[in-house]
Amino acid sequence: RNEKDLKDAIEEIAALREDFWNNVKVPGTKDTLNQELEKAGRVADFLELGELFAKDALDRNESCGGHFREESVEIDGPQKGEALRDDKNFKYVSAWEYKGAPKEALLHKEELNFENIELKTRSYK
Repeated sequence: RNEKDLKDAIEEIAALREDFWNNVKVPGTKDTLNQELEKAGRVADFLELGELFAKDALDRNESCGGHFREESVEIDGPQKGEALRDDKNFKYVSAWEYKGAPKEALLHKEELNFENIELKTRSYK
């Protein structure tokens, strides 16, 4: 992940989502259980969540856990090339409030407080 590719992904997913809503055709009738309607709803959800995931990854300018940013790596020393976590600025859980579209989602930061363990950077070398 990097800033440029994440911005591109957000634009591409938004365009796919718009195309989906403008062109979706759901076969079936209102008189029976419509599994095709259920599938279309899932696709709509996946497009919305995908855009929000990319927005969240763009907002979190660090590498941590399963989230790796190309711009956030150790430049030198024994951990050169490894993920560079930024606990000072990103020690929180991102909770996004729905506002009608992923680009309008509002970020709420739920701070993490570590009382019983010490925060440490992992070493994989």
